[in-house]
Amino acid sequence: MVLLVIGMLLIAIVILVAYNLHIQKKIEAFNNINQKIGNLSVLQDFMKVAGEEDTVEAKLNKINEIVIEKYDIKYSTIVVFDGAEYVIKATNVDKLHHETLTNLHTEEIFQDSVATATPKYITIDNENEKLPYQKVEMGRAKSAMFFPLYIDNIYIGYWIMESGKMHAFDKTDTTIIEVVKDNIISVLATMSYQDAMENIIRIDKFTGLYSAEYLYSKAKKTFDKYPTSAVCMFKITNIEKINDEVSRQAGNEVITEVSNIVKSKMPSQYVFVRYMGPKFVIVFSGVEEGSVEEFLKELKREMEELEIVEEAEDNEVERIINGKPMKVTEHKDEKIATPKINFVVSTYYKGTGIEQLNKKLEEYIDTADSKESQINYI
Repeated sequence: MVLLVIGMLLIAIVILVAYNLHIQKKIEAFNNINQKIGNLSVLQDFMKVAGEEDTVEAKLNKINEIVIEKYDIKYSTIVVFDGAEYVIKATNVDKLHHETLTNLHTEEIFQDSVATATPKYITIDNENEKLPYQKVEMGRAKSAMFFPLYIDNIYIGYWIMESGKMHAFDKTDTTIIEVVKDNIISVLATMSYQDAMENIIRIDKFTGLYSAEYLYSKAKKTFDKYPTSAVCMFKITNIEKINDEVSRQAGNEVITEVSNIVKSKMPSQYVFVRYMGPKFVIVFSGVEEGSVEEFLKELKREMEELEIVEEAEDNEVERIINGKPMKVTEHKDEKIATPKINFVVSTYYKGTGIEQLNKKLEEYIDTADSKESQINYI
């Protein structure tokens, strides 16, 4: 009887163990599905950020915040080599430690990782120790994972995760973190064009206006708040004549004063840039092209009423008078420079290429008759 009871208990235990193993497998499968769903969610968040009309720096900081939140990381830092130096693109670490973080590539502990494009995990085993790269921040991080970043086999920088706990990443699923790293690289790659555009923006010394590149990066978030906007390009058509017949200085003054007239009348939501040479662009954010005509007529009237006066100069020259050399004064008449302006207007649709629209406007305005001075719609 006792043996029967023991046998039944053993059978029950075996059944329970088998059932628990079955449940454990289901839990693991469920967790794997959840991880995949979680990774997909993170990827979708990344792509959403990448598509936002914002600066590269702002986008990378948002991505860094997503990583910290979704994967419960205490510190996360993305460092990129910009061609001249290593720059922190995103971090939640205090500025006190930024110099250390931008020099990790020089640390012996990470050099092999950079050379072989493999991640490096380091931790301490004693509270009195510190990570090899740490200078003054002994208590801040006690374990770290370092990931070199490569785009098309070209090393571009690194991403480092840090924790205030020892052995914090011992059980971390590195395949998941690799997915995160790859997503960071993808975002960096897709935003490289935008980053380049932001870095070549210049301010024109004569007008104080941004260059054309401003339209294709930072300014887009201003006019892309609206489904359509009117875009106007105008050109000072007689600038070469002014340079030749009056002076180049007078030509520069004409460009400056014409831009000042526009700036004095520009609402803050509109964008005004010096496109190239005597050509300028105004983007009327959220305004239909038919609604800008009166504004442009007024601008044109004021611009073409400008008079830049080149003061007359008296020159003393030597002349032969009655067979003798004598110095006489030559009087020159003053010269006046007055600009002539040609306008062309079209509609920009959100999500389309404003650079292509500008090329179309430029082609029209450059091939128009040099005597044309009006407001055109194309």
